[in-house]
Amino acid sequence: MTPVVLSKARLRYFVKLHQKKFRDSEELFLAEGLRTVQELCLNLPDEEMLVALLVRDGETEAARFAEAYQKKLFSVTEKESAQLAGTSTPQGIFGVFRQPRHEVPAAPEKPGRSLVVALDDLQDPGNVGTILRTAVWFGVDAMICSAGTADRYNPKVIRSCAGSIFALRHYGVGQLHHELYRLQKKGYSILCTSLDGQDFREFPAWPEKVVLVIGNEANGVSKSVIALADLLVRIPHAGARVRVESLNASVSAAILMERLALG
Repeated sequence: MTPVVLSKARLRYFVKLHQKKFRDSEELFLAEGLRTVQELCLNLPDEEMLVALLVRDGETEAARFAEAYQKKLFSVTEKESAQLAGTSTPQGIFGVFRQPRHEVPAAPEKPGRSLVVALDDLQDPGNVGTILRTAVWFGVDAMICSAGTADRYNPKVIRSCAGSIFALRHYGVGQLHHELYRLQKKGYSILCTSLDGQDFREFPAWPEKVVLVIGNEANGVSKSVIALADLLVRIPHAGARVRVESLNASVSAAILMERLALG
């Protein structure tokens, strides 16, 4: 079955998904690259979450994968791929997906152990996507994003999380400290990273329910959130003196998630 040629009107519509305002109003997002699109399709909570697959002419491997989605498959030219691409070298396959709806409040209320990650004004889309993917790996129950955190549907976030956006419950809030206070009332301990915190290796045990807060790359965790913290922890450096200013936010998050999830 030959893919349908994408119309000019639809092309313009999909290209506009590079704009956050348009993504939010249409509740859609654009993904690029075979690995990313494959993972998104494998994790679809519902087939209707896939709106369209756009495959560049001559892309054999991508075309083979897309055969399973013939009713939503469109062909695009080299020039159209360049318009759709968020990278300097278009990868030949694009997916248009619906944004999952996680109503607020969507706090986990399961019995037993629970780990939630909260992002406090993280600016780098690469960090947001990497933390999201790492959270899926370690079985985190949800991810909360402050209003100042990079858009979860930014193409760079989608590429960094490599399709994990459907595999984890996530939602945004206007005031992060209000949501953390609500979770405290439900039995969660708020754990923040801080240079003034206790060495994380010194804790013999962790609370059963934890919200791990990862702060802004430059300024750390905000004062309003620090004021709520039940635990302040730091990741110690090796050697007699510090040779770098700090760890990357996504690296810090991964170290602490591993300890909280598997320790």
